[in-house]
Amino acid sequence: MASALRGAVIPVLFFIAVIGLWEATTILLEIPEIVLPSPSAIGIALWKSVLSPTFLYHLGITLWEVIAGFVLGAVIGIAAGIAVGLFPFAERTLYPYIVAFQALPKVSVAPIIMIWFGYGLTSKIVLTATMSFFPLLANTIAGMRATPPDQKDLFHGMTANRWQIFWKLNLPLALPFIFVGLDLSLLLSVTGAIVGEFVGARAGLGFLILQRNFSLDMPGNFAILVVLAAIGLFFHLGVKVLEKKVIFWR
Repeated sequence: MASALRGAVIPVLFFIAVIGLWEATTILLEIPEIVLPSPSAIGIALWKSVLSPTFLYHLGITLWEVIAGFVLGAVIGIAAGIAVGLFPFAERTLYPYIVAFQALPKVSVAPIIMIWFGYGLTSKIVLTATMSFFPLLANTIAGMRATPPDQKDLFHGMTANRWQIFWKLNLPLALPFIFVGLDLSLLLSVTGAIVGEFVGARAGLGFLILQRNFSLDMPGNFAILVVLAAIGLFFHLGVKVLEKKVIFWR
């Protein structure tokens, strides 16, 4: 109990110390707000943003792009990973092309996606899906390969068919890998949505960052970064909670 409490208190104290040092540095060195805003200025900007209907509208747009793109990428990534894991022919045929596509910087692909799908929500969702697809594909394949051969031989000895082996053996062993992929993909989905909004958008937090850059509103921009960090942390904790519920036998 004491060690758990200590483990929770130390990060909080470290955070407070960093914020205090940051605030003191900006005051003592008289650092211009346009270079590095103080935590207090960022806090004020964050409070004003949270109370602003315009900010909440942009936040809602980005969240929709993140969630829709993640779901699309997750469904395709997990399904493709299972197919590649179950059928060696699919791995030999598809995997090299998928790896080659993933090696492309997504910023370079974003303008092409914008031309194909326009500057609306669809292009951002597609870009977000491409960002979230590969981690789930790679982790699902790794999970499907994690089945010990002796356990598979045991199932074959009990005359289990391919799908019985998948549901009773492959999938339960692959779930921890899939949840690692879900965690990574959710965080990359946030990145994908913001990158898409940077390239071309009329709304969203990425669009708002560009607007505040043009007006030299650094506290406002840092406030958006705090919100994005909070979104990423919320998604990460959500995946961990869901993982404990689903993989209850671990």
